[in-house]
Amino acid sequence: MKVLIAPDKFKGTVSATEVAQSIAEAIVDSHEVIIQPLADGGEGTLEIFGGGNKISVVAGPLGKPVKASWRLEGKSAVIEMAQASGLHLIQDKSFANPIDASTFGTGELIRTALERGAEDIFIGLGGSASIDGGLGALQAMRPLKRYSSIEINVACDVRTGFIECAGVFGPQKGATDTQIRFLENRLRRLAQVFHEERNIDVTSLPMAGAAGGLAGGLATVGANLQSGFEAVSERVHLVDQIEDADLVITGEGEVNESSFDGKVVGEVLKLSKLMSTPVLVIAGSIDSNVRLPVPSYSLKEHVGLEEAFSAPAKSIAKISMKALDDWSVNHSKG
Repeated sequence: MKVLIAPDKFKGTVSATEVAQSIAEAIVDSHEVIIQPLADGGEGTLEIFGGGNKISVVAGPLGKPVKASWRLEGKSAVIEMAQASGLHLIQDKSFANPIDASTFGTGELIRTALERGAEDIFIGLGGSASIDGGLGALQAMRPLKRYSSIEINVACDVRTGFIECAGVFGPQKGATDTQIRFLENRLRRLAQVFHEERNIDVTSLPMAGAAGGLAGGLATVGANLQSGFEAVSERVHLVDQIEDADLVITGEGEVNESSFDGKVVGEVLKLSKLMSTPVLVIAGSIDSNVRLPVPSYSLKEHVGLEEAFSAPAKSIAKISMKALDDWSVNHSKG
C-alpha cells in the first residue's frame, strides 16, 4: 500500500518534515511511503522545498543585521519573509512600537535573488513583525522596473484586506489603539500613492493585507497573490500525489475551526475527498467542537500532553502505528 504523508508542522514542537519522518519511521517497514511535508505559506514554507541553501545578511525588522536563509535552484528562488522580517527576530521583550518595524530585509532578499539570476521567485508570507504595507521591501528592491521581466508568486496565509490588516494584526505585534489608528492611516495613504503611481488599487485586492500589507506592496510590482496552501500544493504537485496514493496521513499541532480556513488539514481533506483517497488525521490536540469526517487521533488523548511535549517524535510514531493498524483492520472488514 502506498501511503502519502503530508502534514503541517506541530507549531512550537516539531517541523513538518520531522512530523512526516516520525510517521514514516513507524510504518515504512510495512508500506511504501511518500513524504511530502506541507505549509500554508507562513513560517515553515522554505523547509517544504528543501530548506535554505543560501544565507544573506540583511536588515532585520528593526534594522539590526540578521542572517536569513533562502533557496536558489537554477533560476528559481524560494524566500520566506519571516527569515528576514519575522516577529520572532525581535529579541527585545520591551518592544512596544510596531510602527518602526520594516520589511526592508525581505526586499533585500528579493533583490539578491534577482541579482543572482532568479527568474521565478516564490515568497512565503507569515509571522511578520511589521505593518508597513511592503514599503520597506519596495525601497530595498529599487529600481522596481527590473521586476517586470520575472515571475513573482506570493503565498499568503490570510485573506485580510490591506487597510484592515492593521486592526487585525496590530494587537499581535503589541500595537496600542492609537498606534493601530496611525498604521491604518499610513496604509490608507500608501494605498493612494500606489494607485497614483502604479494604477493599482491594493484596497480591492483579496489577501493584500498578508504580512502587514507586504502582499499588497509586492502586487504593485506585478506579484501574483495566491492562497498559501494553494500556492504550495501546486508547486509540489500535491493533487497528483494524493491521486496516486492509497492512503493519506495529514495533521498539525492543533486541529480547530481555523484548520478549515485555508489551512493544511482542511485543504488536504478537501483534495482527498475529490480524489476519493482515504485520509487519517494525526494531531497534537483536536478541539472538542470540531467533528472530523475521517478517523483522527490526538497525542493529547492517546499519550497525554506531558509525553507529547517531552517526546513529540516518539509520540507521533506511536500514534501513527495505532492509526494505521486501526485503519487496516477496518479496511479489511470493509
